[in-house]
Amino acid sequence: MSSFKLRNFSPGVPVHLTENITEAQLLGFSAFQTWLSTLKSSLAHQKFSDHAFHEAPYSLHSIKIQSVDWFGKRIGFVKLLAEVKNRNGETLPGVALLRGGSVAVLMILRPADSRDERWVIMTEQPRIPAGSLSFMEIPAGMIDDNMKTFAGSAAKEIKEEVGLELKEHELIDMTKLAVQGYKAQENLESAMYPSPGGCDEYIAIFLWEREMDRQEIENLKGKLTGERTQHEKITVRLLNYERLLEVGGRDAKTLAAWSLYEYLKRTREIP
Repeated sequence: MSSFKLRNFSPGVPVHLTENITEAQLLGFSAFQTWLSTLKSSLAHQKFSDHAFHEAPYSLHSIKIQSVDWFGKRIGFVKLLAEVKNRNGETLPGVALLRGGSVAVLMILRPADSRDERWVIMTEQPRIPAGSLSFMEIPAGMIDDNMKTFAGSAAKEIKEEVGLELKEHELIDMTKLAVQGYKAQENLESAMYPSPGGCDEYIAIFLWEREMDRQEIENLKGKLTGERTQHEKITVRLLNYERLLEVGGRDAKTLAAWSLYEYLKRTREIP
């Protein structure tokens, strides 16, 4: 098992690797670089006198890569143990699963002849980590490193999962809108972190809302409902908005999207 040192820390931080990853591959994994730079920035904030850990600041002492999962030629997941402790020997929990950022889109259709009626595009697909073969959720996917913006990644995922082509300018970043008034002390993403106690994943949640003639929506219902994509693994469904929590309430993205949408509507941040 090989190791190397992170030279951008002083003193250098040893990183212990597993057999199926090299130093270059780990350093080329964008999720690792984002996590590392965020952690370094957060540790640096301890120098300020009003920081909770100012009197006995923590530092990164070592990183042990425990496992790596590859998706073909691309790294999918990295599980690591970071040793973060202070001069008193006190440690912070450091087990982390790195996978990087994601995007999700709340897609709402409104009939032109009704003020209150709304329909939501949902996906139903296997989610083996949840023990499910038919998990209902709003469309979502991993951020593409080749895309320049969250919105670009979102549009790409919608085309792949739902089969609709959206323009970037049609997407509203609800997470960014919700947190823009708060200046965070740390360099976190303007996104939702669904499981910060164990995973680095953050999700930028977008809104795509469109008014359509009722016949257009009926035609879309016929096109989408029950349609399967990606080698028969994803079923696309159209759901009445009033049933969104009932059907999708087990999914954190869906809950967050509903909460953001209702909040931003109430505060008139979105029309």
